[in-house]
Amino acid sequence: MLAHRRVRWVPWNLVVLAALLLTSCTPAAPTGQSSATAAKSVGARDCSPLPLKPHDFPTSPKVDNRFYPLVPGMQFFMDGAAVAEDGTSHPHRIATVVTDLTKVVDGVRSLVLFEQDIEGNEVLESEVFFVAQRKDGSVWTLGEYPEEYEKGKLTGAPSTWISGTAGARSGIAMPAHPRVGTPTYLQGLGPAIGFKDCATVFRTGQRACRTLRCYDDVLVIDEFAPLEPEGGHQRKFYAPGVGVVQVAAAGGVDPEALKLSRAAKLCAQEFSNVRQQALAQDNRGYDVARDVYGATTRAQQTLDARPC
Repeated sequence: MLAHRRVRWVPWNLVVLAALLLTSCTPAAPTGQSSATAAKSVGARDCSPLPLKPHDFPTSPKVDNRFYPLVPGMQFFMDGAAVAEDGTSHPHRIATVVTDLTKVVDGVRSLVLFEQDIEGNEVLESEVFFVAQRKDGSVWTLGEYPEEYEKGKLTGAPSTWISGTAGARSGIAMPAHPRVGTPTYLQGLGPAIGFKDCATVFRTGQRACRTLRCYDDVLVIDEFAPLEPEGGHQRKFYAPGVGVVQVAAAGGVDPEALKLSRAAKLCAQEFSNVRQQALAQDNRGYDVARDVYGATTRAQQTLDARPC
């Protein structure tokens, strides 16, 4: 979850309370990985796309990367707090569900994830996005359809990008074997909407803690958007067998700081409800963002999920 893209810089006028959340215990770099090496690895200012070859992907998606496993039926909550201009604090949650739906994007049958960005009780953004794991173990993002909402009303989906359409290119959500010192890589590119995300393996073998649990052998990825340098960098922490457990700011404006609060299987009725929401949003895409989304086939339920 949440590795398909950076957790977006807050598009509304909020400042996230990093002090409430950034309590992870990250030790010095382990033997063989100096702080200087880690710092040098995030010195890149840009990244380039790699060729997408559909024959490098299986005909049915399965994502079992050690640091980004995506099992249909799983739900993840990343929680934090946000402060509005008037000083009031609001709960902030990103809720992600791995569906049993697939969709062919740029020649690759991809897994559909459903995600909502929620402040208080209000959905600010609802998104379906598409990932697939290459045969070498690397996980790729092939597009996003994020709907934006204001006071419960859909206002549009201006940040939609689909690989192979309008110059957009897929990117790597998670390398097959992440190592410090490897080149910075593209996570996704949508030139028509001014979107470009890059990432660098920052550290490995770390420790990250949340309220009730600590994780070892954590991977830290540094993410940035070269077309939005004022946004600074984010550090995303990945635990083996879990995925993202923490997001920390590393400079810039309006940084987000979130921690994993739930990672569990949905029961049958809940999962069915989410599937219907995802299918409904997929269908809306052909109207709301038809020029981009119209190049894709409709999502279908093709995978098996084992509910709770």
